[in-house]
Amino acid sequence: MRPAAAVAGLYEAGCRISGVSDPGYSCPRRAITVEGMELELLDWLREHVPPHPRAKLGLTDDAAVISLARRSDIVLTTDTVTDGVDFRVGTDDPRRIGRQALGVNLSDLAAMAAEPLAAVVSVALPRGGAGNREPLALAIALYEGILPLAAEFDVAIAGGDTNIFDGPLVVSVTALGQLTERGPLTRSGGRPGDWLLVTGALGGSLLGHMFDFTPRVREALLLHQRYELHAGIDISDGLALDASRLAAESGCGAVIVTEQVPISPDAYRLAEQQRAVDRHAAALRHALGDGQDFELLLAAAPDTAQAILRDQPLACPITHVGELVAAPGLWQQDSAGRRPLEPSGWLHQ
Repeated sequence: MRPAAAVAGLYEAGCRISGVSDPGYSCPRRAITVEGMELELLDWLREHVPPHPRAKLGLTDDAAVISLARRSDIVLTTDTVTDGVDFRVGTDDPRRIGRQALGVNLSDLAAMAAEPLAAVVSVALPRGGAGNREPLALAIALYEGILPLAAEFDVAIAGGDTNIFDGPLVVSVTALGQLTERGPLTRSGGRPGDWLLVTGALGGSLLGHMFDFTPRVREALLLHQRYELHAGIDISDGLALDASRLAAESGCGAVIVTEQVPISPDAYRLAEQQRAVDRHAAALRHALGDGQDFELLLAAAPDTAQAILRDQPLACPITHVGELVAAPGLWQQDSAGRRPLEPSGWLHQ
């Protein structure tokens, strides 16, 4: 990170914000001055980002200093969301984009059953602004989406980086989490015969859930503490694709019982908007492959899975959707029998 960790490093066509080009580089455009957007955004952040006991240093130094708690092991994850791939500037509210950018990282921590600690936020802003917003207003709106979610999960926003360039809006967040005494929940611990469980409902992402979801951090921590889970993953790219990934990492195959997949009401609304002939089949396709549901997919021994289903310990439902099998591959099972299932899902391109 560069000075003023949350916002420093503003460049324009390769020039430093001081107005002096990098050595040996001929800057084709006027550099942003230090009196410009950087200081205004930094002033806004100082006013709106509350102090946090974990972030001893951050917004005004070259790098953040994070105070870790009980254990030395931390979980580190990073995710980038980009205009034209994960959202549409001008159509999607930048506050929702900011929330999404932090939320996808918290969802990764949830998949590992890790407690969120801190995050750094890096933003590449379009030079001319976007969505009828100048760069400063756009940056502030992004943070107005980030900060409430950070507060909800007690995440210290410890710094980051901001740039202006001739390109689309890009937001990259790196999040740190802490493992509990149970250690990490990984993709690789599944065993043949394990039941597959999902939280919540699937297929509603395209009608707004992709922005407004609440990461299943609390749910993952509770389940990991109370029950012997073998493996887990967050459903970021679709039930079919992510089930195939979990199974492959566990050296197994997976069977999805499609009649048991919990389908979001929004998946049916989307099918209706698309005038699908078979609304249920269309909604099921959304649930299997749209991605960005950010629910949990978990593998547990049958007796443990039955206890979870019986207890229903979460505010959201938990559903049995299939099992891991010894033979590699992905299958769907329904009243017509078992057949291969294409591991399709959300492609970040």
